[in-house]
Amino acid sequence: MIRVQQLKKSFAENHAVQGISFDVHAGEFFSLLGPNGAGKTTTISILSTLLHPDGGEVLIDNLPVGSQDLRIRKILGVVPQEIALYEDLTAFENLLFFGSLYHISASELRVRIHTLLKDFGLTDRAHDKIRTFSGGMKRRINIASALLHQPRIVFMDEPTVGIDPQSRNNIYEAIQRLRENGTTILYTTHYMEEAARFSNRIAIMDKGSIIASGTLAELRAQSGQHESLVITLSGAPDQLSHTLSLPQGLSLQIIDHQLIIRGEHLQQQLPAVMSALLDLRLEIRHMDIRSVDLETIFLSLTGKTLRD
Repeated sequence: MIRVQQLKKSFAENHAVQGISFDVHAGEFFSLLGPNGAGKTTTISILSTLLHPDGGEVLIDNLPVGSQDLRIRKILGVVPQEIALYEDLTAFENLLFFGSLYHISASELRVRIHTLLKDFGLTDRAHDKIRTFSGGMKRRINIASALLHQPRIVFMDEPTVGIDPQSRNNIYEAIQRLRENGTTILYTTHYMEEAARFSNRIAIMDKGSIIASGTLAELRAQSGQHESLVITLSGAPDQLSHTLSLPQGLSLQIIDHQLIIRGEHLQQQLPAVMSALLDLRLEIRHMDIRSVDLETIFLSLTGKTLRD
């Protein structure tokens, strides 16, 4: 559905995108993650036909970006980072205007507008001006405007940034509907839980390059991170690292009153770990097995948090 090969884009001395390649399959939810300045928005702008690349090739539904832009735009829905609405028009008027750009018949367009207003929980605000809306409500109308022509491919560039929980949940419901309808979605976000929740596959960008990609399980393997057993003791351990005998392949870290044991296949080795702890008669207050989440993977691969 989407093929990106050796894509490059620079702005003077800033090499924003440095020869990246990836594919997005039909009906897939594909997340593009990276810290600020990684090149995500530049990439989406090129794929949306808004920017011309310096090199490489992009195919959208087998149509080359650059020579088939008008045909590509007909099958694309783009939700930009910045809200693009007319503040002095009502929600209905905004949707009517954006829908008219796609040459949808007047009767069909009105049906679609009413459906989207209902889906996004804004039917009762249809005839209120956008300038009276909260940030989250504006986001919802912004997304609705990108869906009026029922695109087969949707690009969403941080659609839930800075909004209230009600709007975020409403947008999640809209995303789920799109997935169930087989829509192909390319998504960027600063919220790891969104990517983990919805993505079939994830690519991590840093400094204009893709440094890892795959399913969450594949990224976990690439990061080399393992789940951990965190044990909180009643008192500080004394020279415990020299006396605790752990199964091969497990490592021990001691931080204040906590023991952090990491390693591959940790859960299978729990009985041996517990036996070793009981032999030392340690007073255990709390135990917790922590899986390797996307935040941990991202930090291990980039050395940064997502918002750096």
